[in-house]
Amino acid sequence: MKPLVATVIFTVLLVPFGGSAHADTTSPTFALHDIIGLAIERNPMIAGAMATIDQSTGQRTAAGAYPNPTIHGDSGKGYLRDGGPLVTEIPTSATEYMAGFSQPLEWPAKRAARQRAADAGLAGASVGLIETRLNLTSDVKVAFYDLLLAQRDLELARNNLSIVEDVRRVVSHRVRLGEAPQFDLIKAEVEVLKANQAVTRSENTVRVNRVILDTLTAGALGPSYAVNGDFLVFPSSLDLNRLTARSMQEHPSIQRLAKSIDQADRTIEFERQNRVPNVSLNTSYAREYGREGFDVGLSVPAPLWYQRQGEIAGSLGAKRKEEAELLRTRNELLRQINQYYQDAQTTAKLIEVLEKGLLKQAEEALRIAKFSFQQGAASLLEVLDAQRVQRQVLFDYAQARFELSVALSRLERAVGAVL
Repeated sequence: MKPLVATVIFTVLLVPFGGSAHADTTSPTFALHDIIGLAIERNPMIAGAMATIDQSTGQRTAAGAYPNPTIHGDSGKGYLRDGGPLVTEIPTSATEYMAGFSQPLEWPAKRAARQRAADAGLAGASVGLIETRLNLTSDVKVAFYDLLLAQRDLELARNNLSIVEDVRRVVSHRVRLGEAPQFDLIKAEVEVLKANQAVTRSENTVRVNRVILDTLTAGALGPSYAVNGDFLVFPSSLDLNRLTARSMQEHPSIQRLAKSIDQADRTIEFERQNRVPNVSLNTSYAREYGREGFDVGLSVPAPLWYQRQGEIAGSLGAKRKEEAELLRTRNELLRQINQYYQDAQTTAKLIEVLEKGLLKQAEEALRIAKFSFQQGAASLLEVLDAQRVQRQVLFDYAQARFELSVALSRLERAVGAVL
């Protein structure tokens, strides 16, 4: 091998592996906290949760309202068909008037029970908004790390393409000089095709993940953008028992279901109070044929055949359903906390192994291959193999850091708070 050719190849292979991914400098770049803020501001799930609060507020207002009175009046012309011997003294026709007023009187305990049920519903809706924000934030973080990994993969793929294209040019030159067989050039061409395919796949993955993340912000990020940030590291202060206790006490899902059970209790109380019928105060005034009358009375429905047994049974069933859902949610959160904690811990150990061993070993193997190639003791394909091994190790390292970040993000969701 001629010294000039060897020097060119060696220089090409010394290109750093963590270079730029050829990002479009005109595209906007967003950090994770910016994207979370846009998602909370624009995602329709947040708007839906806030609308539920407005709905519950209206129901609370309605629950505290007093029954409206009923006012009625009639007027008409009456005729006397058979007045007997008095017919000559009483007009045979006259205008008649009648007016009435009715006011339902609700028992105070019934109204109070209805208000307590509405208050519990409003409290549950408020916690539901916190729960929605928690879930949306977790979804944004996972989508962010998906896109971050895709960008890293695209960066590696483009760097690899640049390297194999330079290698192909060098091999082509050597073939023309008769220093390498035609078969080496064919191998180099195949490497370039494979590298191009890898870039195309990585670019498509980036585009897909951009759409997914942009959807969570309701299109606020735009069609072309990049994300800026890094993956998470395993916090040394994490304690499984403390995380579990915190989740069981503070998780929004548990608090929301507890409010739902309280609302069911209040609804049962209201339905039982509702068995007592409301009393209506009735007054009326009538005038006909010169006579006037004023009446005052009370009316009470008689619940002889039905005393709201169906509503009470339905409320009891709703309470049992919410209690079962609370138990299921507790068990599911316990499972998730244990799973994601163990996933994060295992992945953190893998990252430590990569940082202390494989990353350095792959880098050293590539350094030795480059030196041997410069001395004529190694073939070009051996150097390319060492380069591919290092790229795979770098991707495995990025993949492990991605999996750790996802596990920690989902652990936050299961705990119900930032770790």
